[in-house]
Amino acid sequence: MHVSRRTFAFAFLAFGTVAAAQSYPDPKDPRSNLKSGRDDAGEAARNMRLVSFTKKPVEFDTARGLTFINSDLAFRDKYVYQGNFSGFAIWDVSDPAKPKVVSVVSCVTSQGDPSIYGNLLFISAEGAGNRNDCAKGGVKDPKDHMGGVRIYDVSDPAKPRLVKNVQTCKGSHTHTIVPHPKKKDVIYIYVSGNQAARPDSELAGCRNGTDAADEANSLFRLDVIKVELKRPEKAEVVTGARLFTGLDPAPRAASRQPPAAAGDSTRPAPTPTGPRNCHDVTAYPAMKLLAGACASYGLLVDISNPEKPVRLDARTDTNFSLWHTAVFSNDGKKVVFTDEWGGGTAPMCQANSMMEMGGNTILTVDKAKKYAQHSYFKIPAAQTAQENCVSHNGGLIPVPGRDIMVQGWYQGGVSVMEFTDPDHPQELAYFDRGPIDAPPGADVPVTPPAQGRGRGNRGTTGGSWGAYYWNGMIYSSELDRGFDILELQPSDQLSKNEIEAAKLVRFAEYNPQSQPKIEWPAAFPVVRSYLDQLVRWKGLSAERTTAIATALDAAEQLNGKTRRDALNVLAKQVDKDVAGAKDQERVKAMSAAIKSLAKATR
Repeated sequence: MHVSRRTFAFAFLAFGTVAAAQSYPDPKDPRSNLKSGRDDAGEAARNMRLVSFTKKPVEFDTARGLTFINSDLAFRDKYVYQGNFSGFAIWDVSDPAKPKVVSVVSCVTSQGDPSIYGNLLFISAEGAGNRNDCAKGGVKDPKDHMGGVRIYDVSDPAKPRLVKNVQTCKGSHTHTIVPHPKKKDVIYIYVSGNQAARPDSELAGCRNGTDAADEANSLFRLDVIKVELKRPEKAEVVTGARLFTGLDPAPRAASRQPPAAAGDSTRPAPTPTGPRNCHDVTAYPAMKLLAGACASYGLLVDISNPEKPVRLDARTDTNFSLWHTAVFSNDGKKVVFTDEWGGGTAPMCQANSMMEMGGNTILTVDKAKKYAQHSYFKIPAAQTAQENCVSHNGGLIPVPGRDIMVQGWYQGGVSVMEFTDPDHPQELAYFDRGPIDAPPGADVPVTPPAQGRGRGNRGTTGGSWGAYYWNGMIYSSELDRGFDILELQPSDQLSKNEIEAAKLVRFAEYNPQSQPKIEWPAAFPVVRSYLDQLVRWKGLSAERTTAIATALDAAEQLNGKTRRDALNVLAKQVDKDVAGAKDQERVKAMSAAIKSLAKATR
């Protein structure tokens, strides 16, 4: 496929600022013309390798529309919990090269967004066809309709047991766990529902309306479920998070799409109200913050009191079609928001698509807890007209001294992005497959190109729903094909020491939308990560970095008090390097890591 080279300036229409330019797309990128196929598509990778690919469980192994599409992931112990629009699967990943299915639960749930907390698994359910009993065939009696969060006991992962269906007014497209700040046996679940409120006759107390300030209006709130871990069967909605009051309608990114033709009923008329739901919210409990990706707005929220969240700031951008999800930097000073342009089912990474839409934007958070927007990032490879491609879910990779995240881009594959400099994000690694062939006999729609927006022939929906780093590996939920496990490889952009330091960070439990604080142990790879960065970016003279490397090698050969003394001497020398260093903050961080290593030496 011929790809023309185009360069876009990052012009912020909503804010009037300009960041650096980036070439998009790269005509030499090997991802741009991969062989298609469901089971034998071409593959391309840079700075990462595929450890294993496992097909879907047979219960979900079909590409019929969205019915059996895989969704998000959650992690605990040696298990990965993979959501599906028709239930969920539990994988044993003790051996990443040979993951094994432990159990499969068939249950119509629509998106099936999962979270795990202890022995409790939470699954989102949204859609008119979801039933309390998980059966197929649709809902015939309104009292049988399930819209909300299902709670399972997975103390025996081979035999998940449904504990309770917690009904919510708008159902649950996604949800996020927020632990109680003091009570360890209590958690909250923030529920993002994209539907209109259910009728009062189906669920008492639910009511639609147009006034965001009306406390009785169910439409303009996020339901909050309180769960007592010892009594999950008592879980219930205790409040509604009122995060949208006072927000005006955002400048419409939809105005960048072609207007509806006369009589076209497929696109509803814009409503005069502001936002009324979030697609996804990411909590950072250690920072008492939450980033809300709320369709037309990106919110920053104080969750010091989870039952009474307070909106701190709100940003909008005419270049964003759908604020979809968010990832905090580890220090909480940056937030990456993704834009699900095209709803995730349309090709949006073609050569003629826009650089600014369908990718990421990076915001910083100041001391007053206000946002400032910086730049955009989109994978620098054009995808074909058969590949739905858009920025989707991801999380941090714990490399000391750098802000790096991995994420899924649907059929754009898996990409690793660094945003340490919020004005100049860059791609460090990727893995991608060619387009998924449409099933035999399928009617593949052909949509005329719309104002250069990249719409065209569309094949089967697939690719990476979300990609997450957990305990040394990258796990990707492949919508159509199955389950990928990947591993980073050393390069000039990411050293062996940095990868080893990341692998030292271990979490027994990980829910990407309830972001944990990363802390590195005292270890030589952590110190050497900072040293590698100072060498790479010339933050300290070559003479000094060489001397420090020699001293570290010598200290590592020692034991006990002699090692501790040698490290303390080195730390004092590095402290003296700060004044003359180009990158003083990184030298300080390296010194602190050396001191921690000395203190930990016995």
